[in-house]
Amino acid sequence: MTQIVGHRGARGEAPENTLPSFAKALQAGVTRVELDLHLSADQQLMVIHDPTLKRTTGLHGKVVQHDAADLQRMDARFGLPGWPDPCPIPTLEQVFSSFPQIEHYQLEVKSGSAAQSRVVLAAILSLVERFDLQERVVVTSSSRTLLATARDSNYPLPTGLVEEYGLLNPLKSARRYGCSYLVLKWTLCRPARIRQAQAQGLHVSVWTVNEIELMQRLIDMGVDSIITDYPQRAVQLLAAGG
Repeated sequence: MTQIVGHRGARGEAPENTLPSFAKALQAGVTRVELDLHLSADQQLMVIHDPTLKRTTGLHGKVVQHDAADLQRMDARFGLPGWPDPCPIPTLEQVFSSFPQIEHYQLEVKSGSAAQSRVVLAAILSLVERFDLQERVVVTSSSRTLLATARDSNYPLPTGLVEEYGLLNPLKSARRYGCSYLVLKWTLCRPARIRQAQAQGLHVSVWTVNEIELMQRLIDMGVDSIITDYPQRAVQLLAAGG
């Protein structure tokens, strides 16, 4: 059966990448989530999508310019008007400690240089080992530099290629970097491509899937998981026999 993955928690139902967003996914019965990671100035893993603060907090500046303690005092509900309560930017450590019931994480790294990739990968591994989550995470990225760094260092956690444009063959790229997951934008999904990827041992996860008709079409194609802003909607579709 196709698995449901909450996109940045439940992005359409609560401020993205915040503790209330992950709680909202769990309330819908979704125990698999995708989230995004950037490093703070003091090299803590912060759960936020953009490298800048403007879209989700309304503030100027970059995530990397602030220490984790400063970032945790910022209110990240700006992207979802009308949310009643402040939503601090969480650390990955906070998410891990707050939600032991989450069964699987797709940790998407927004990364650049090889040096930065090594720091991020080491920080993720340290936290994952501390919380004993080795069997419950995959580190995903569209950064070939990060994926090559993981491959070349014999990184012990599974990795996944995030592919939006498909200019190069996504399956060849995923194989080249030793990935376990192929995380495709839904527009790149074709039944033959999905079957071929799965035959090569890849878990095919598809984003961002919000409309019922599209969910059904991708389920019918046999994708392994769909990433959605509306976990409750997807759960209802599956409950109805989708």
